[in-house]
Amino acid sequence: MKIIFILITVGILIAGCGKKDDQKAVAEKVEFNQELTDELKKMVEVDQIAAFVPQGKYKEWSAEKWDSFKDSVFTTHQKRLKQIFDEYGFVGFDLAGEDGSQNFWLMVQHSDHNPEFQKEVLEKMKTEVENENAKPTNYGLLVDRVRLNTGEKQVYGTQVTYNLKTGQAYPKSLEDSVNVNVRRSSIGLEPIEEYLNRMTEMHFEMNKDNYLKIGVTEPKLY
Repeated sequence: MKIIFILITVGILIAGCGKKDDQKAVAEKVEFNQELTDELKKMVEVDQIAAFVPQGKYKEWSAEKWDSFKDSVFTTHQKRLKQIFDEYGFVGFDLAGEDGSQNFWLMVQHSDHNPEFQKEVLEKMKTEVENENAKPTNYGLLVDRVRLNTGEKQVYGTQVTYNLKTGQAYPKSLEDSVNVNVRRSSIGLEPIEEYLNRMTEMHFEMNKDNYLKIGVTEPKLY
């Protein structure tokens, strides 16, 4: 009889713990934040102006003025991103939708002046990727960015530079290049040859006038 009583008591305790865990999970459920989503959207519009070659009125600016503008955008945004990160952690799909999460990640990606912040975000992002609450491909790009910004070789070959005589893209310092496509496939990235060709074509189109001047009429692909 005593054994039966003990078993019943243990069962009640376990059930109680289960309820507490369920209650905790409900309490920790993240609510979608439209205001934050809208803010990130506005921020990224400016970020994208600064991230590419000068267009429109910005073409008339001196190199010094353009560089100052870019630095101001990235540093100002990074400060706000840090505030958001300190409050919410990595902005996942649940908090701001796929677009909001993408926008947050993209601006962190452009915070190269503060690699320690990028590294902080990367650690939290890993957990969100494992919980299917962030894009693994974006995680791979940030891994490479952080590694290069901290003096290490990249893993997935996502960060590239260009041969200015041909316009062809090639990866910056990369570890174990033989197996790079295995690593890329594991997070949903296309083979590196396809990626480099896409980056080459984009770079060529953005700088077409300059390449035509030196006799390069089409991008050199792999």
